Order: sequence, then C-alpha cells, then structure tokens
Amino acid sequence: MDWLYSRRIRYIGRIVLLYFTLFALLRGLFYFGFSGIENDQGATADDILWALYIGLKFDLRLALLATLPVALLAFLPYFNLVTCAVVRRVNSLYITVSAALLLLVYSIDLGHYSYLGVRLNSTVMRFLEDLQISADMMWQSYPVLWILLAEIITVMVFVYVADLLGRKLLAEAPALIVRRDSVLGMTALSIFFIGGILAKMPGNLHSPMPLRWNDAFFSNSIPVTSLGLNPVLYFADSFKNKEDLYDRKKVRANYAEISDYLSVDRPDSETLTFERHLPASNHAVGVGGQRPNIILVMLESLGASRVSAYGNPIKTTPNLDMMAENGWFFENFYVPVSGTARTVFATFTGMPDVSSVRTASRNPLITEQIMLINEFKEYSKYYVIGGNLGWANMSALITHNIPDMQIYQEGMYDAPVVDVWGISDLELFKAADKIFAKQPKDKPFIAFVQTAANHRPFTIPDETGGFQVDETTPEAELDRAGFRSRAQYNAVRLLDFNVGKFLEMAKRHDYFDNTIFVFYGDHNNRVTTIPHMKPFHLPLDLDGLHVPHIYYAPKLLKPRVIDEAVSLVDVMPSMAGFVGIPYRNTTMGRDINNPAPEGERIVFTKDSGKMNPMIGAVSKNFMYRIRYGADYEALHDLNSDSPTEDVTAEHPERAAYMRKMALGIYDTTKYMFHHNNEKRQAELH
Repeated sequence: MDWLYSRRIRYIGRIVLLYFTLFALLRGLFYFGFSGIENDQGATADDILWALYIGLKFDLRLALLATLPVALLAFLPYFNLVTCAVVRRVNSLYITVSAALLLLVYSIDLGHYSYLGVRLNSTVMRFLEDLQISADMMWQSYPVLWILLAEIITVMVFVYVADLLGRKLLAEAPALIVRRDSVLGMTALSIFFIGGILAKMPGNLHSPMPLRWNDAFFSNSIPVTSLGLNPVLYFADSFKNKEDLYDRKKVRANYAEISDYLSVDRPDSETLTFERHLPASNHAVGVGGQRPNIILVMLESLGASRVSAYGNPIKTTPNLDMMAENGWFFENFYVPVSGTARTVFATFTGMPDVSSVRTASRNPLITEQIMLINEFKEYSKYYVIGGNLGWANMSALITHNIPDMQIYQEGMYDAPVVDVWGISDLELFKAADKIFAKQPKDKPFIAFVQTAANHRPFTIPDETGGFQVDETTPEAELDRAGFRSRAQYNAVRLLDFNVGKFLEMAKRHDYFDNTIFVFYGDHNNRVTTIPHMKPFHLPLDLDGLHVPHIYYAPKLLKPRVIDEAVSLVDVMPSMAGFVGIPYRNTTMGRDINNPAPEGERIVFTKDSGKMNPMIGAVSKNFMYRIRYGADYEALHDLNSDSPTEDVTAEHPERAAYMRKMALGIYDTTKYMFHHNNEKRQAELH
C-alpha cells in the first residue's frame, strides 16, 4: 500500500474532494433556496433522500471529470506537477478558469429554475436570439452585481484552498515506492475514476447501465426530479438534442389539414391546439359488464415478412397465424420509425419518434408528456420486461409520466439471466401470467410485455419448454424466405413458440376470456430477399416498418381482416375505444374504429436518417415520399410492379394531399414533443 504515499495520487484525491464539496454545497443551496420542494405535497422524505443520493453521484461524476486535466498534468513524463513550476502555474490557471465557468453555469441554472421552474437546458440558447432584451430582463430581475461578487469570492476561496492543498504536498520529497506498488496505485486510481464517472458504485452495480439523467426522473414530482439532476451534466445532455426544435411557421402551414385529420375539437391555428375529447365509444366490449383487460405484447424485431400469415413460404409462426385467422388481422400496419426505443415511445406517447438526434426517449427536454394510458383511470398498469428498463432512458419516460405504472424488470425474477437482454421470453411470459392471474376480477388491468429474444445474439436458452431447433430446412430455402441465418430463423420460431405457451398459460386463468391481446412487432431485422411480399417493400424502405399486428380476444372480437393502413400510434386510442372510456387525446393516434376524415386512411413513416430524413405518408394503395430538406419527392403506387416510378402526374390531387400529410405530421410532431404537457394545455385553456 506504499502507493498511498504518492504525492500525485494524494493531490488528485484532494482536488476531487474539493470539487465534490463545492458541488454538494451548491446542491444544498438549490435544495434550501430554490427547489420549492417544501410546497410539493407529493414529495416524500424517501423520494427526497433518493434524489439527493442520485444527485451526489452526479456531483462525483462532474468532480472526476473536472479533475481529469489535473490528473493528466500530474502524470506527464518529465515535466509535471511535482517537477515543474510552469506546469503548476498552468494547473492553477486551469483550476481558476474551470471553477469560474462551472460556477457561472450553476448561477445561470439557479436563475433559470427560479424563472421557469426547470433546470438549465439547451433551450436557454433561445434567449440569445434577442440578447439586448434578455440582458435587460436579467439586469432588472436579478441582483446581477451581487451574484457576480459572490461568484468572484467563491472562486477566490476555491483557488486558495486548492493552492493550500497542493503547495506543501507537491514540494515534499518523493516517497520510495516500488514499481509493483506504483502499478497498483495507478490501477486503483483508474478504477476510482472509471467507476465514479460511470456512477455504478455504490448503489447500482447490478445494473448494466451507467447512471444517466433519466435516473433522476423516478418521481412524478418536478422539484424531486430537479433535485436529482446536476445542472452542468444535464445541460450538456440536453444540448446534444438541440436539433430537434420545431418551426411554428411550418406547423401552421399544414395546420388546417392536420387538425381535420385529427378531428380537433376547436381548431385554432394561432394557439396550435390539437386537443380533442372523445366520448365513450359505442363499440366497447367486455364480459359480464366488466371492462376488458388489455395486454400489449411487443414482438422484438419481428417484421411482417417473417410471419407466415403475411405470406412467408416457411411455416414460421403457427401461433400468430392462428390468432390472425381467429382475431383481427391488420394487413398494412406500420411502425412510424424503425427501432425498439422509438416504438416504445410511439406506443405510449401517440407520437412518431421523429427525433433527428439519437431517440426521443433520450432527450431530457421532452421527458414530460401527456399519455393516453393515464385516461385508463380504473385500470392497474404493468410494464413487464426481461431486461433493465434503464435502456434508452426509458425508465424516465415511463415512471415520470405514468406514476401508477408497476414495473417488473431484471433482478425481480427467480429465472436466470440468459444474455444481455435479461431472462428468456418464456420465463418472461411465465412471470407475466403469474402477475395477471393474481388480479382481482372486478379491477381491469392494462399491461405492456416487452419481448427481447428475437434479437442478436439470438440466444436459445437451456430451458425452452419443449421448443426444438430446426436444423433441417435447407439454407437456400431460408435465404429465399428472407432469413440471413439459421439462428435468425429459429429465433422467430422460438418467439412464436413462446407466444403460444403464453396463450396456453393464460387460458388456464379467469383473465383470459375478458382480455384483448394486442401483438405487434417493433421493427423488422435485416432480410435477404422477400419475393413473397409485394414489390414495394424493399425499394421504398418499408420492410423494416411493416410489422405484424393482431388483436386476439375470442370471447370479445369476431374475426376480421383490416386492409386499411394503420399506425402504431393508433393502438392506444383504439384500446380506449374498446374499453368504452371517455378520453382526452392530444397527440397523433386515432381510434381505428372511427371513420378517417381523409377517406383512405393515411399513416406517417420516417427512415432512420438523422440529416435530411426520408419521410412518408402511406395508405393501403399509395405512398408519398419526401427527402426532407432536399429536392426528392414522389408519389408511388404500392400495387404496381414498378413501385419506384413517380405517379404524381396521374394522381395530382392525391399527391398534393399526401404531401401535406407527410410534412404536416413530421413538423407537427416536432412541435408536440415540446408542448404535449399539462402546463401547455393549461395555457390553452
């Protein structure tokens, strides 16, 4: 342990502690002077303590990041903190500048929170658009000179303490440390920095995810979540998403068509309202006068081209095929954008994830959303996932907006973890069935079950429940059916097998008869060639978005085939129609049982491009595609043998309308991201 006598390691430790102490004191200042947490009746003592714990872990992360340049200067060869006075002066200058800049961000954050009630984020840049007005507002609203004086004094004290901590220490004679101890010391220091920056210790070593801003959003209380954030790190995260801002002019340009498309109650192109209140439907279903349960099952990476009910020549999915034949089968169902996180976001928010920077769930600026699931007031709510809900910051989206959501995730099951995605789908369905079977008969529930096994590494678990891997189908046959590997093919078969097992389990319990099972894919994975599908799928880039969709409720719904285009964002409004509740809708989804104002139903799609994405409006017969921000636009006939041809000249009115739909939904959704919250709705009323 001789490495503990290293001057450099001891100095670095002292500087980390100094930065951490500063940030912790500033967190205390925020808590006592600005948070307003004392006025929030929903803020429990346990929540406050947990928020402080998370916040201090963020503070440690920032302290370590701020100390990294000091560590670099300490371990430079030949010329470093212990050998060179010039390097020590550079270090002192860095500490002075970094402390000043960090304090500046903290002070702006406190003013920002005091003014707007939210922590500092990238939207603050909008105040630079009229710098004179903003400067005047700050001068008239805040004691600017006193704030600057306090910052200067704080920086001076900070630099003085830093100098005091290092002056004598760095001038000491070097300790005699053998090479082995030097290596141990560097290793320990590295582990401390990496562990602290990832913030995986202490408290969440079991999690595969590092600490993220979404961990602060465990509560529905704004002051509590704000207490758990670090303003510098949160600002940096939010700034990465600044490209997803909206343009009101573009929203207004197509507002008339979009408000009609959504059947807005009181259209107003000035306030840009999209709210509508729908009465209890006349097509509600249920057994014995009870509202039905809803179980939504997301089928990981399962595209329509994989499913034999959609024409795959290999009998890949007998269980889904059975439900397609005996339930509601959607021939033209699309997720708006490919990706699991994007699909979950669209399911719950009713908005396509049109984010151009990462995914919408990862954007801290749009975490707060009004969700239609909260209109299911009588219902118990469940999210059941085999892995960890921390992926893609999904936990913030769910827990912050659905306070009564009960989450079951990795670490809460008796089943073993089989791969990076958690427990097997079979064990996931077993756990879900146990949860649902315990529900009281007089209280309905709505649940979301997220499968994961049909995804690389395509793990076949030791316990399969009787599933047999197919090793006999020729590779050439698999290739013609669209499968890139045997593992990919067997993963689809295993997913379908587990769905069948789930139905077998459910049929043994009372909840089965009064439940609508909703199955849908989140996107397709890569294919080879798919001659069994219509020619438009691959050239128009729709194979990844065209996914299976089935409602199965043999006691409630008679078999039906729907050939109209339907979107993922329509699922939740359609379920609200089936359970017969009046509800408010503020986003894009529409009940499929209600007539579409546009006649032939149109849905929105977008590719995964971040710059100049390809957006589209799709019906059962046509697709209009636009390379946003570029010159390409075309109308395509989906029933044509040459679907890439532009048929705008043959259908000019249809092309013009679908163009407005594609642009309107895209630009409107960007606007909704930032306005679909209760504060905005209150302003409209």
